[in-house]
Amino acid sequence: MTFLPDMESGRDSFFGKLRRIEWGLVFVMAMISVVGTILLFGAAGGSWEPWAGDHIIRVCIVTCLMLVVATVDVRIWYHLAYPAYFGVFILLVAVELFGKVALGAQRWLEVGPIRLQPSEFMKIALILALARYYQDAESDRMWTIRAHVIPLVMLAAPAALITLQPDLGTAIMVAGVGATMVILAGLSWWYVIAAGTSVVAFALAAFFFFMAEFQKNRILTFLDPSRDPLGSGYHITQSKIAIGSGGIFGVGYMQGTQSQLDFLPERHTDFVFAMLLEEFGMVGGLFVLSLYLAAMAFGIYISIGCRHIFGKFLAAGVTMLLFIYVGINAGMIMGLMPVVGEPLPFLSYGGSVMLSLMFGFGLVQNAKVYRDKTLGSGFKSSKRVR
Repeated sequence: MTFLPDMESGRDSFFGKLRRIEWGLVFVMAMISVVGTILLFGAAGGSWEPWAGDHIIRVCIVTCLMLVVATVDVRIWYHLAYPAYFGVFILLVAVELFGKVALGAQRWLEVGPIRLQPSEFMKIALILALARYYQDAESDRMWTIRAHVIPLVMLAAPAALITLQPDLGTAIMVAGVGATMVILAGLSWWYVIAAGTSVVAFALAAFFFFMAEFQKNRILTFLDPSRDPLGSGYHITQSKIAIGSGGIFGVGYMQGTQSQLDFLPERHTDFVFAMLLEEFGMVGGLFVLSLYLAAMAFGIYISIGCRHIFGKFLAAGVTMLLFIYVGINAGMIMGLMPVVGEPLPFLSYGGSVMLSLMFGFGLVQNAKVYRDKTLGSGFKSSKRVR
């Protein structure tokens, strides 16, 4: 088959595709990035270096990437889904064999000046692969466990490799996104309940027999931060102080003692939301959370409106990924979850998460642009949602 786009009435010209992009979602993500730039500027004491300037440049680059991904024919992403998954999986295996060790973890591959963290890209690759699988699957068998054996293996294998690095936070995200897509595909809730019970049992076994010592300390510190206030409990303790001092309206921009006096660790990455709550209070925090909720609402709207299962699952999977990011980070800085080192997308400083997630939202926009596309030649079926 050919991948040339349909050109009826110029509908699939490049500018025609741009008109069908959900610009409201682009605006919301830009607003989050602007807030992030303001916070990073303040975190550096009122300087564009070393974080805010780079943040703006990265946002501009990945936004252009998102628009490019959105306009590529959806059939191309369909055919690249499995190769992308297996390519990233091979990189995860390479991390285990040749990976760079830093800060007690083996998560990176170094090729000359390039440093890659394949686990970040597995989140999107898994969503692509599962979306293709369910596009081709027989819809009348989705309630049975047999229909989901391959997807469960596809999510369990990379999650296990990422856990070994060890990177528990990313492993949870990969498993969580994959499990959500399996449930959305129609798996019987009896299997879901049984799986949930098994996960709890496995988590207890993992804590006592498989987790590294620093991972155990994170969980024990989460339960009782006072057991090591100057060690493993330091992050949560300082974060709670920052949040408490912010109150309803905050202490003012660049006036937070926890962030400006360097008591709050990783204030430009994992704990940037704690800095926001200190300086702008609960009002500022609710404003940012409302922006994230708006982005998720756009993702759900696009998923519901897409007429083929591939795009529907792409939009749902990426939206769920954003939800997990926000939920883990917000819960972490408030002491509701253990510290697992996951940043807040587009607000925190960092390139890998921004690149992978903006690529994912390019796929969400692609589902919007090609929402009425009939996935025909080269597919088992055209699969339109009734």
